[in-house]
Amino acid sequence: MAYLIAANWKMNKTVAETEDYIQRFLPLVEDTKNVEIMIAPPFTSIFVASQKLSNTDIKLGGQNMYYKEKGAFTGEISPLMLTELGVSYVILGHSERRHIFGEKDSLINSKVLSALEHGLRPILCVGETLEEREQGRTLSVVERQIRNGLAGVEAEMSRIDIAYEPVWAIGTGVNATPEQAEEVHSFIRNLINEISKGNDQGTRIMYGGSVNENNAESLIKQPNINGFLVGTASLDPERFSQIIKVSQEV
Repeated sequence: MAYLIAANWKMNKTVAETEDYIQRFLPLVEDTKNVEIMIAPPFTSIFVASQKLSNTDIKLGGQNMYYKEKGAFTGEISPLMLTELGVSYVILGHSERRHIFGEKDSLINSKVLSALEHGLRPILCVGETLEEREQGRTLSVVERQIRNGLAGVEAEMSRIDIAYEPVWAIGTGVNATPEQAEEVHSFIRNLINEISKGNDQGTRIMYGGSVNENNAESLIKQPNINGFLVGTASLDPERFSQIIKVSQEV
């Protein structure tokens, strides 16, 4: 199972900046082996990114989506709109969606089900806040988010990836130690194996939260870390390519 190294650009990069990034990025990763690369640009840049990546092995992702195909949902993006543009991955349940925009597990579950129905591969994000970690609730929070977010998809676990992103480490420059990350990743692996009755071999458990070119190697060496969901460091093609290079050499 190849590691998945995914870029989440969040609300960054115009269409012109996206074109420039991809032009600079492709030569840096042309010799990549045994690592799957995904880029999730803002919705306004998906079309141009799709064109620029069309003859490459790099996958295109959506940062979010609504679970309905169409309708009176102002400002939302449907799974049909994503698949038409060649998007194959979609990030769901990111902590910023949960904590800034108030998304609940039930809504995230509806999105996961819809993504699978439309042939998109969800990356379900889970993780605890600093307060929850200090209260010793990390594993219970992660378990709730996984059980609720993946309700009804137990038999299709191998079509889903999971990103563990401790909220206190996202964009803060403070990442979980390799040991902290591995503890939660090991717990997630055992949990999804139980939920799916062993049908989790195709599920990658990624780490996200201030991943950069300096800490990627120590993190990816952990036995249950199968890739990264990269935020800030993915905005620079050189830095992101270094993370990919480190990951393929482990």
